[in-house]
Amino acid sequence: MTVLGTLVLLGSLSISIKAVQQPAPQPSADNLTVEKVKDNLFVLRGGGGNTAVFVTSAGVTLVDTKNPGWGQPLLDKVKTLTDKPVTRVINTHTHYDHTSGNVAMPATVEIVAHATTSKNLAAGNPVAGLGATPNVFKDNPGKGLISRTFTDKLTIGSGADQINLYYFGPAHTGGDAFVEFPALRVMHVGDTFPNKGMPIMDKNNGGSGVEYANTITKAVAGVPNVDLLINGHTPAQTTPADMKEFADFVREFVTTIQASKKAGKTSDEAAAAWATPAKYKGYAPANPDRAKAYAAIIYAETK
Repeated sequence: MTVLGTLVLLGSLSISIKAVQQPAPQPSADNLTVEKVKDNLFVLRGGGGNTAVFVTSAGVTLVDTKNPGWGQPLLDKVKTLTDKPVTRVINTHTHYDHTSGNVAMPATVEIVAHATTSKNLAAGNPVAGLGATPNVFKDNPGKGLISRTFTDKLTIGSGADQINLYYFGPAHTGGDAFVEFPALRVMHVGDTFPNKGMPIMDKNNGGSGVEYANTITKAVAGVPNVDLLINGHTPAQTTPADMKEFADFVREFVTTIQASKKAGKTSDEAAAAWATPAKYKGYAPANPDRAKAYAAIIYAETK
């Protein structure tokens, strides 16, 4: 290799290493980006899971509140969109990157979630496959926990302000809420469809590998008048057709792992053999550690 070629290669490596070593953005309203979905519906990205901001005649409903430290920046960012106060938070599920901002909400804010999420949030269970995870609720006793729950379906408001919450069974966790804005034909699906890649199957919080695809298939069929989905971590909206494909992807992973169990292989061997099929365009390769964790969960669930 020439000296010039070596220098170019070293420069490229240096840039790559610096990119990997970049610190996470600090909690700040400036580090949250706004995407307008409809005139009264926005998505705030950054700082954790995607937050929906639904501006109604009575105030603002937030769906999910991001990582520890991002609650106040989230409230500050909402003030740049509307003068109306935040009156309600809906948590799609229990995980810290979707709920930690709850503790920064004013005491008057109603916090709504599935009954299982309420129990999980209070229990502070670690996320399966991720090890120890933050728990701001231990450091802020009595703050940010769920104040209103539902089991199968809950309707809040009416007309243009209506919100429908649905539960279709275990998937990412045991309390995944699907949050529909029927007048806008939009639904927030949280991390049941986080992005195009291997989802977390959090058995510690009631999730299921075996039931995952069935649950999200029920959600697509059960809420038919939806054009756009707000996902847990995607950079842009997806569609119900994308979610159907995602269900196929999850189902193929599960059935492949189950076939390995039937063939007498260990769950680690099954995970190591898994590769994302080429037909799933744009899907990220599976993280090996997560694949191992979720293969073990599928083995335990498969009798």
